[in-house]
Amino acid sequence: MEWIDEAIVISSRPHGENAAVVTALTREHGRHAGLVRGGVGRRARGSIQPGNRVQLEWKARLAEQLGTYTWELLAPDGTRWLGDPKRLAVVVSACALVDATIPERESHPAAFGALAGLLGALAVEDWASRYVRWELGLLTELGYGLDLSSCAATGSNDDLAFVSPRTGRAVSLSAGEAYRDRLLVLPTFLGTGRAASPDELRAGLTLTGHFLERWVFATLGKRVPAARTRLVAVIAA
Repeated sequence: MEWIDEAIVISSRPHGENAAVVTALTREHGRHAGLVRGGVGRRARGSIQPGNRVQLEWKARLAEQLGTYTWELLAPDGTRWLGDPKRLAVVVSACALVDATIPERESHPAAFGALAGLLGALAVEDWASRYVRWELGLLTELGYGLDLSSCAATGSNDDLAFVSPRTGRAVSLSAGEAYRDRLLVLPTFLGTGRAASPDELRAGLTLTGHFLERWVFATLGKRVPAARTRLVAVIAA
């Protein structure tokens, strides 16, 4: 059994004396793990870091085995931000979320494209806004998309200001004003292409975090990755 595919490294852990088990989100083969011999060595360590885009060749005698990887670095989309704590926190959080939620060995080309797009967008000024939009997209990819197109109470798409924490549907300002303490804020940047203010970023992360925790991780019986919690603290600061 073997294949070659483009991939984004999402995690790496030591295995034995000098090997590493590398998990990657591949374009065609989904989230997939493999053994990298010499993976803790200097050459490999700089390449198989979360966020880096690589070409992987996977080989195994049987399909259900872990198998081994050989790799070629295509773009250092993760390691290039080692000197930027905020952007690095985005890389680590996004990779941790993918590692914890995308089913193993199940093809998710849209998830691969979205993660590649996010990592490529870290060079632009509104990278934080794009991260929040990426989390919304991840919810959709996992089957938990929010309905922010119209008000759940009136059907109108004017002045959408809140989101029901129970249904994930948008609520207009007029319909939700009396219940604002029970609703989540819908930051306006999510309906536009513009960058978010700091307050909107915090509201956006609170919104996506609520549904990641309640709908995704509660269903999986897991906790939200610590990397995502650290990202919220970094951006809040």
